[in-house]
Amino acid sequence: MSKKKKNKKKFTKKLLHKYRMVILNEDTFEERYSLKLTRLNIFVFVTTSAILLVAATTFIIAFTPLREYIPGYSSPKLKEQAAQLAYRTDSLQNVLKLNNQFLGSIKGVLSGDLQTSNLNKDSIIKFSQDNPEVEVIPPSKADSLLREEVALEDKYNILPGATDNIDFSLFPPVKGNISEGYNAEDKHYAVDVVVARNSPIKSVAEGRVIFSEWTTETGYVIIIKHDYGLISVYKHNASLTKEQGDFVKAGEVVATAGSTGEYTTGPHLHFELWNEGNPVNPTDYIDFE
Repeated sequence: MSKKKKNKKKFTKKLLHKYRMVILNEDTFEERYSLKLTRLNIFVFVTTSAILLVAATTFIIAFTPLREYIPGYSSPKLKEQAAQLAYRTDSLQNVLKLNNQFLGSIKGVLSGDLQTSNLNKDSIIKFSQDNPEVEVIPPSKADSLLREEVALEDKYNILPGATDNIDFSLFPPVKGNISEGYNAEDKHYAVDVVVARNSPIKSVAEGRVIFSEWTTETGYVIIIKHDYGLISVYKHNASLTKEQGDFVKAGEVVATAGSTGEYTTGPHLHFELWNEGNPVNPTDYIDFE
């Protein structure tokens, strides 16, 4: 018999060798329980127990609510809440983006920083010297007459496409002499009206106050957003009577005239009027004298 077969027979004999496990009473040494075991039985028992334990754990994790108490697993409710929070976060990011754009527009109104470009408004094709093949067709006589007629009709109409059923007029914020008029070339998108100190400044129309704070350059400033995309701006005030978020009516006092800020030259109202983000000449729509 080879050595390999002898070792195999010896291993099998050890594996099937019987042992007796006895439980005795410590005081009387009385046998209470006994169990015959072999190494093979112990191995089968331990392996079977491990398999059952793994199966039970898998079942608990996959099919019972007890998996919520296992580190690394979350409940369906928490997952649903996380998804809802993700949607809300995305919505808030969009709202924040729109608010930043709006605040950027307000910043442009406050600083008066506006870029303008000279365009040929009589042609739908922008002429370029680098492309001489593009021909700018001049308007006809009838077209020119029609343009003049429409311009006269819209001269005192600040609302594009406004109809006769819209009743919208602007209330003079103050009455006084204009010391400096509207000049887009010099980026003075306002009229400066000379008034006595502490004179009441009134809203040109009903609307919502979107800015009411102190600024270093223009002193106390209040900005009101009206219907139809209109925004009115009042600068260099001595004090403000309305706060951000307040609703004001046409002709309601929103500030008192003064001479605050670095860019002031005396008691006056620096008044600006913006339509859809573009500055317009207030004297075309309001009689200040």
